[in-house]
Amino acid sequence: MIAATIKRFLPRSLLGRSVMIIVTPLILLQIVSAWVFYDRHWETITRRLASAIAGEIAGVIEQRRSFPGAENQQRIFHALGASLDMRISFRPDDILPNQPRVTRSGILDRLLGNALRERVHRPFLYDTWSDPHDVRIQVQLPDGVLDVVVKRDRLFSSTTYIFVMWMVGTSMVLFAVATIFMRNQVRPIRRLAAAVDSFGKGRDVPDFKPEGATEIRQAAAAFERMRERIQRTISQRTEMLAGVSHDLRTPLTRMKLQLAILGDSSEIAGLEADVEEMQKMVEEYLAFARGESSESVTTSDIAEILREVVEGARLGKAEVALQADDELSVPIRPNAVKRCITNLVSNAVIHGSRIEVRGRWNGDAVEITVDDDGPGIPPDQREEVFRPFYRLDRSRNPETGGTGLGLTIARDVARGHGGDLAIEESPLGGTRARLRLPA
Repeated sequence: MIAATIKRFLPRSLLGRSVMIIVTPLILLQIVSAWVFYDRHWETITRRLASAIAGEIAGVIEQRRSFPGAENQQRIFHALGASLDMRISFRPDDILPNQPRVTRSGILDRLLGNALRERVHRPFLYDTWSDPHDVRIQVQLPDGVLDVVVKRDRLFSSTTYIFVMWMVGTSMVLFAVATIFMRNQVRPIRRLAAAVDSFGKGRDVPDFKPEGATEIRQAAAAFERMRERIQRTISQRTEMLAGVSHDLRTPLTRMKLQLAILGDSSEIAGLEADVEEMQKMVEEYLAFARGESSESVTTSDIAEILREVVEGARLGKAEVALQADDELSVPIRPNAVKRCITNLVSNAVIHGSRIEVRGRWNGDAVEITVDDDGPGIPPDQREEVFRPFYRLDRSRNPETGGTGLGLTIARDVARGHGGDLAIEESPLGGTRARLRLPA
């Protein structure tokens, strides 16, 4: 419980944690140094200064006792006051009030009181806090009260302030230098993270190069090698599947010609439907593979793409409503995204009579929803429909069941851009397709 509470207040960024690792020992060192200084050096210096003041007061009292008389007393007070930098006066027949001395619990009051008790051996009162510049000491003598006013500076050592100034000043300089160096070390990590994020969204990272410390350069070089291997694998896969799809078109065309020569019969009609379905799947995947292999990422307005897709659906006499924000520009492969949205709208048109398309910003991503009032998709099959060639309609009629690749290609496009595609229940009673594309 305590560890979880502490973690909430700790910095989360690498820069913040690195600076904390540097600052924490620095602060601890300052605390220890200050404690040692004040407990040893400052207390020792203050004790010596207080003892010197008490000794001087004892010397004044001894000189007054050795040379009695009012005239001698004035000479002694004037001479010693000038040489010792203190103001000395005497109140004859005066008595100190019989009350506890009012002092503060500081180190100066404690050390000055101890020094006066050790050196003066007379009843006394002192005031260290009424005047910010002077310290007043009153000593009870047999014939009156000796009043001494000493400059407060005589009880303080300037090394205290010099020590504090040097300690704080050097710490601030070291903190600034450490922060600058750590910021320079963290910058390559941030660039590497941005490059990985861009690559995960299907975008090019042409200006990325390893930099920074050796370990960061090793991680960046490993990312570069991984990116090249992934891109090479994707290109090989896309080219291979595109080639296979292209090669399948020739035998399918021959099969269609042979079926046309055979004439009309129930058996031939079934074969023609199968051949038509296969050709449609091949054409659809070939178009997708060809576009994926050649299209580059550009910043495009998704709102404009939505308008084009909806207008195309309306030309087919479909009832499609569109609500889109004015500015939905993100880096995408426009043709691939258009194909993805077209597949979603086409599915909605096939299964519903009322379709609503919305495009808006949701955080740092563009969110597109396609709703229809069709029969919907059961919750246990909402992930299955993304499998290649999976169709809810078990009939092999491509007009109602489709090819089984539309949603597969749509999700592949979404995830290739770093986003995702999910199927949900629509407020219209049918299916909602929720497409998310990060900026």
